[in-house]
Amino acid sequence: MAVYAVGDLQGCLQPLKCLLERVAFDPAKDQLWLAGDLVNRGPESLATLRFLYAMRDSLVCVLGNHDLHLLAAGNNIERLKKADTLREIIEAPDAKELLDWLRQQKLLHFDERREVALVHAGVPPQWSMSKALRYAAEVEEVLRDDNRFKPYLDGMYGNDPNRWDRNLKGIDRLRLITNYFTRMRFCTPDGKLDLKGKEGADTAPPGYAPWFAHKARRTRALKIIFGHWAALEGRVKQPGIFALDTGCVWGGALTLLNVDSGERHLCKCDEHGKPRQSAPPVTPPYAAIATKV
Repeated sequence: MAVYAVGDLQGCLQPLKCLLERVAFDPAKDQLWLAGDLVNRGPESLATLRFLYAMRDSLVCVLGNHDLHLLAAGNNIERLKKADTLREIIEAPDAKELLDWLRQQKLLHFDERREVALVHAGVPPQWSMSKALRYAAEVEEVLRDDNRFKPYLDGMYGNDPNRWDRNLKGIDRLRLITNYFTRMRFCTPDGKLDLKGKEGADTAPPGYAPWFAHKARRTRALKIIFGHWAALEGRVKQPGIFALDTGCVWGGALTLLNVDSGERHLCKCDEHGKPRQSAPPVTPPYAAIATKV
């Protein structure tokens, strides 16, 4: 069995098909990890979600901010923004089936044998993996609870609180957990968030750094695969950190990573998120993910 991880699809289905064909992906025996932001902004959000739903037994999926936004808009269409490409999903005859599946997905996945985590944005430096999984489960439980699901979606938007306090309760607690896993880029060593910066790793405000760059980060012994940060262009030099959002929807590329060998495959895309040109497999020195035996 081969295990692959892919960066933010954002409704770019054809590049995904291109990459799966290149590696001869077999849903019957292989597994695909999705780093979140499955939909929105790209040309085929509905088709992408249907394609993934059809092969759901072969997937491990974590939710991104665009996926949560889709769930919120599915319950309140006034949440839609001008640039969103989500209306076709919400108005589709199979919308309930697709959205019900989406809300069952994780915020954080951890493969204990490989010691590899999958998350959309990152894991805050002050949390161990065991704590991160526990806090992610709090939100996952709410997403799957019919009684708490809608109030959570109504209250998840916003940038405050911006620093973790274990005594936080209610929607404030859930919002901050959500922001860590789905929106974080820059933070302080104790996890205070800056949610405005979206450029490269060297553009952090004073006192802040990329979440993965803090020396005291409690998950440094583990490997973490993430998306969300297209400005990194997949380049992170910190050991054990693998950035897979390479801006497919913005005319960059879609990146597929073999989780065990570290081999990367890129499908270059045009400004419409469609395949433009394929690149040969690339394995940068910092990209190797070795399976622990």
